[in-house]
Amino acid sequence: MCKIGIMGGTFNPIHIGHLLLAECAMEEAGLEEVWLIPAGYPYQKSKDNILPGSERLYMAELAIRGNSKMRCLDLEINRKGFTYTYETLEELKYLYPNCEFYFIMGADCLNSLGSWKKPDIILQNSTVIAAVRDDVSMNEMEEKKNELVRLFGGEIILVPFIRMSISSSEIRKRIAENKSIRYLVPDDVKDYIEKKGFYRG
Repeated sequence: MCKIGIMGGTFNPIHIGHLLLAECAMEEAGLEEVWLIPAGYPYQKSKDNILPGSERLYMAELAIRGNSKMRCLDLEINRKGFTYTYETLEELKYLYPNCEFYFIMGADCLNSLGSWKKPDIILQNSTVIAAVRDDVSMNEMEEKKNELVRLFGGEIILVPFIRMSISSSEIRKRIAENKSIRYLVPDDVKDYIEKKGFYRG
């Protein structure tokens, strides 16, 4: 059975932190591929300043160009209404019954997983990989992991990850202030953002 990592997110825009997280999860869990799935309309975020799904998908495709172990899917941007992770994982299990899915997230998301829509379905249809940065207590994350497994079942894997203070919101802010985003996003993504004039305010 193939082992596939799933990484969701608004990707507004995608940046090197996302890519390093995907690479780290792939190595630590022995994944064959990681599939990036840009969100359509995430119910936990405002729609303000979120680029159309097609543009965020295209930037994700630019970011992974040349990496044969990563691909992008348009499942969520083609879904009407709010997008929920549990629905995406149910759809993936239906479409790819011979694949074992690993849902990749940061430790901050693990802390809020219990408040997501149907976390039991998420853990039923995937193994969660949570990347714990070196400024976060692994013992605290172990306690959180055990609490979630007790409540919802399933399996959660904690993997160490380097601390990175890169965020899409900070990148958008830098663009609006006419500051450089070189080395924060892949060059092809930077060039496309500049060409299209995204996030200028």
